[in-house]
Amino acid sequence: MGTAIKLGRRPREYNPAVPHMSALMAGRMAIPALPTKVDWTAGMPADLGEMLNNIYGNCTCAAFYHARQVWSFNSIGTVLTEPDSDVLKLYELACGYNPAEGGEGPGGIEQNVLTYLLKTGAPLGPMGDMVDQIAAFVEVDPRNLDDVKRTIQDCGVAYIGFEVPNYLMANGVPDVWELQPEADQSIAGGHAVVLAGYDDSIQSFKVISWGRTFLMPYSFFQAFTEEVYAICDVAWFNSKETTPAGIPIGALEAQMQTLRDQAV
Repeated sequence: MGTAIKLGRRPREYNPAVPHMSALMAGRMAIPALPTKVDWTAGMPADLGEMLNNIYGNCTCAAFYHARQVWSFNSIGTVLTEPDSDVLKLYELACGYNPAEGGEGPGGIEQNVLTYLLKTGAPLGPMGDMVDQIAAFVEVDPRNLDDVKRTIQDCGVAYIGFEVPNYLMANGVPDVWELQPEADQSIAGGHAVVLAGYDDSIQSFKVISWGRTFLMPYSFFQAFTEEVYAICDVAWFNSKETTPAGIPIGALEAQMQTLRDQAV
């Protein structure tokens, strides 16, 4: 990983058209027990590319392309990594980055990025002329760790947004993001990442950010995480046949219709 790292998640917004997992799961009688460990990064390369998040405040976009790496590796056995030009294009289209102005750019709002991915899709390919549209996304309560774990198990990743305390970045980002109550708790900014695994034996999530993996203890997650989303990706569903909380894909797509119909 390079020495330069950026953040870029802007304060969260609340769109009432985004469905909540707790509401969709209400009334379900049989919910399978969770395994004690899931790791969808096992066997993936150590270097996944920084997705330009060492230059731009485009973490909300970079996190999605890291999610695609996880989905592709676990679906077809190959890590599909899109060119940086596609990541930058998504940053322009979904977040309003203006290359003429330069700099890190405006950052991104997670629900806005996910809505763009739902309606239009992420640029793919060397020319950015193909797209990957997600089938649905569902908000998950970060206070419910089981629902977060279920999101990882069922969807390959949980797409999350959290506040980054200054102490985490003071001397280079460590491998394990320990909660340090006595350290500087002031906030450096917001960040978007994907969780691609968890391990109850060490009470930690597996994080992908800035092109590599880290461990985020549950205590750190609970202290700083503000938003979590389960994404229903078509390629993942076609391979694994799992969806957020096992909700039929047709029902999820129907839940998305109000959001699809909203004016941009």
